[in-house]
Amino acid sequence: MATRTFAVILSGCGNQDGTEIHEATMTLWAIHNNDGEYQCFAPDIEQNHVLNHITGQEMPEQRNVLVESARIARGQVTNLKEFHSDSFDGLIIPGGLGAAKNLSTYAVDGAQCSVNEDVKTAIKAMHTAEKPIGALCIAPVILARVLDYAELTIGQNEKVARDIALMGAQHRATLPEEIVIDTTRKIVTTPCYMFDARVDQIGRSAEKLVQAMLAFM
Repeated sequence: MATRTFAVILSGCGNQDGTEIHEATMTLWAIHNNDGEYQCFAPDIEQNHVLNHITGQEMPEQRNVLVESARIARGQVTNLKEFHSDSFDGLIIPGGLGAAKNLSTYAVDGAQCSVNEDVKTAIKAMHTAEKPIGALCIAPVILARVLDYAELTIGQNEKVARDIALMGAQHRATLPEEIVIDTTRKIVTTPCYMFDARVDQIGRSAEKLVQAMLAFM
């Protein structure tokens, strides 16, 4: 069997204003652990803001999402404008509030949010090609905004679940480590740090998501 390759969209570095590092790392580990390969991508844009991850307070500086994402990807990250769906078998978006602040405006606009154009283009291209898409934690709200009638989960957060319904998607309540598989649209989602989870739980969730996506390939 040919090696399956995943595109992984990052949103910076750090759960409060970028990509959740454990979710991203466990996703990359799960891809390699299941004999796949990956390429990380990120949009070349400024972050919504920068937070001190000890105090939660905003810092008087600005950072670039692509540059910050390189911290997780060990420098091997590509501008999302260069993404081509025919080069990949699947697409995954880890969580972290960067998904709701940098890849979309969900943190500010809720159900009326917009999605970064490069992110939207990548998702739609993979969906049109009938290739699987995965999203962790808060990132499924992006899929709810972009894809019609998607079935997905963010765990049991009632407010976010209501917003997902307002965006036209179907939310399924889940427990930690569970995944929801939309077989019609080839979407796999899992809540991860939408719960007070442990790193080992994140790892198992990411592996279940990757394995479910591989089953579509």
